Amino acid sequence: MSASLPATITLAHGGGGRQMHQLLEQIILPVFSNPWLEARHDAAVLELPAGRLAFTTDSYVVRPLEFPGGDIGSLAVYGTVNDLAMCGARPQYLSCGLILEEGLPLATLVRLVQSMQTAAQRAGVQLVTGDTKVVEQGQGDGLYINTAGVGLINHALDIAPARVRPGDVVLVNGDLGRHGMAVMTVREGLNFETPIESDAAPLADLVLALIAAGIEVHCLRDLTRGGLASALVEIAETAQVHIRLDEKALPLHPTVRAACELLGLDPLHVACEGRFVALVPADQARPALELMRTHPLGAQAVLVGQVSPAETALLTLTTPIGTSRRLERASGEQLPRIC
Repeated sequence: MSASLPATITLAHGGGGRQMHQLLEQIILPVFSNPWLEARHDAAVLELPAGRLAFTTDSYVVRPLEFPGGDIGSLAVYGTVNDLAMCGARPQYLSCGLILEEGLPLATLVRLVQSMQTAAQRAGVQLVTGDTKVVEQGQGDGLYINTAGVGLINHALDIAPARVRPGDVVLVNGDLGRHGMAVMTVREGLNFETPIESDAAPLADLVLALIAAGIEVHCLRDLTRGGLASALVEIAETAQVHIRLDEKALPLHPTVRAACELLGLDPLHVACEGRFVALVPADQARPALELMRTHPLGAQAVLVGQVSPAETALLTLTTPIGTSRRLERASGEQLPRIC
């Protein structure tokens, strides 16, 4: 698409069909051009092979719209393809709904739409259908995005929290808390010698490499809202097990740790957008880690915990001095509007 912006479009509530037609024809369709969108139909008609499908949807309301390492556009793609990947699926297709606030600068919209397409290409997915709406000024915080995704499952594994067993170990593919703190440092006007960038990235290739290598993956979970602690509490409750984390093993970048301390936040409850936990049998931990560390998104992969039987579901953290404390879900909205 040309770098010059169309001068004829004004994002105004109640602009009607002509405004939406201009928006689609001059900004959206040139970026996402593909045969499904060019059909100009009410829905995309897809040909999918027989087998299992994964289907998910999510909405994105992050503020600010752009932050170090990403923006709401790339986040909307990565967040949805990663939800598919956590089911062991290969992401294929996305839908996209854009809720635009009246007065959003067109230059901002163009940057975010182009960012979505770049992220979609990186993730290996096509955006095949969508919708746009404009709401009154002051009602939309600039832009909200909803994406839904379809992925193919072409293996026999049943990857789900209920599959977790005592004896499993907990692997994480990299350092924790960077996305949430990247957003918060911008919002709070904090400056660090080493800037914090979001870890947002598509995880399917790394996940599918584990499956293709024969690793018996019992459960996967991306560490979005509520971070590592909330994800593992949910898994422990579903599987009715005790998950023990080793505080010494948890990978935290010093700048993220410092930012959390400054803002009074627990990094175990801070969202990530390119991190996941994999729960696998203990005897497969070493080959799983070796494989993960060969991938750019798993270079810092570590074993952070283990699963034990329990009468009551628990997540606990063992401190460096050997004491133990129980971890709960994040209470309230610790980090509002970060995804």
